[in-house]
Amino acid sequence: MAMIEIRDVKKSYGQVKILDGLSMNVDEHQVVCLIGPSGCGKSTLLRCMNGLEQIQGGEIRIHGDRMTGPGVDVNALRRDVGIVFQSYNLFPHMRVVENVMLAPTKVLGQNPAEAEARALSLLKRIGLEHRATAYPDQLSGGQQQRVAIVRALAMGPMVLLLDEITSALDPELVSEVLNIVRDLAEEGMTMLLATHEMGFAREVASKICFLYGGKVHEEGPPSQIFGDPTQERTRAFLQRIIEAGRL
Repeated sequence: MAMIEIRDVKKSYGQVKILDGLSMNVDEHQVVCLIGPSGCGKSTLLRCMNGLEQIQGGEIRIHGDRMTGPGVDVNALRRDVGIVFQSYNLFPHMRVVENVMLAPTKVLGQNPAEAEARALSLLKRIGLEHRATAYPDQLSGGQQQRVAIVRALAMGPMVLLLDEITSALDPELVSEVLNIVRDLAEEGMTMLLATHEMGFAREVASKICFLYGGKVHEEGPPSQIFGDPTQERTRAFLQRIIEAGRL
């Protein structure tokens, strides 16, 4: 059985259908990259998986347990399913180490000393232990995004959702964030990434899912999707990416 099962998920805003019967599976340790044109539902799907949006049909399960619908413990869900956004969402009045410690102490009930030690260990891992006492606005965008990633990791999630995490960064800062994701992939972290970084998706993904019309229009390994897509919509999308010099 797949670690995550997404079945016939529907989500609309008013009369606009964003997800229209979307189905897909994610296996444990798999890195799935969601690609597709703006408005195809990549970010909406991730937000539904983390309980930030409510679906209007279908279901999402993790290890057989429902992630959506009545009776779901949203706080428990968010302990298991971390999410990182393109805007870093760090608390500006809190130092870096305090940002990373906050959820483990408040949600998991960790001892502050234990949470601080864990936070400093994570910051050392991304080369930012020397910035532990800085405030977010004293960091570069790339540094802030790396802190946002380790803040999610501090909860020990089973799954990490990454929503266009490099979109707000200057090009020279993108690589330092993608290096963190690459390391996590190599360590076996189960991840879903909504991304426009096609070269990176081709390198790091176990599976590529091309979203179109609120559904998974085509899916497969990167070699197949980027090298020999079977669907005309996929081919047209990738051709535009190539013409824009992004693949």
